[in-house]
Amino acid sequence: MNIQFKIKRFNELSTLELYEILKLRSEVFVVEQNCVYQDIDNKDSKAIHVLGFLNNDLATYCRLFDAGYYFDESSIGRVVVSPRYRDRKLGHDLMKIAIETVVKEYATTKITISAQQYLKKFYESHGFVQTSDMYLEDDIPHIQMKRN
Repeated sequence: MNIQFKIKRFNELSTLELYEILKLRSEVFVVEQNCVYQDIDNKDSKAIHVLGFLNNDLATYCRLFDAGYYFDESSIGRVVVSPRYRDRKLGHDLMKIAIETVVKEYATTKITISAQQYLKKFYESHGFVQTSDMYLEDDIPHIQMKRN
């Protein structure tokens, strides 16, 4: 069973795709991580969305931003793998596609992320290096990481 990726701008998302994205982000970032925060942040319309499907089920997701929107460099955020599929290491496939898409769409290899600290080794395996001390974002330890 191979993951199928769709890469779409906001206005290209179907209503069902948007619903599935918001449902997955809420399931993980709000409920699972027990973090009350405003996930719907008026930024999705500026992003490129990377959706990974297994048998028509949204298994992975992230959103991409051009340089200057979040950081001086392009960025990848809201990186999430559905709890139902975490045993399959799909996050690595997602990051490879996300990085390739940033290079293609934004013509840069420079990417900055705000990573949950416990995922440092995961992001390091994709060429990111820690560039800040730990800071709290929504009461969760984060670090800034960059990739050139």
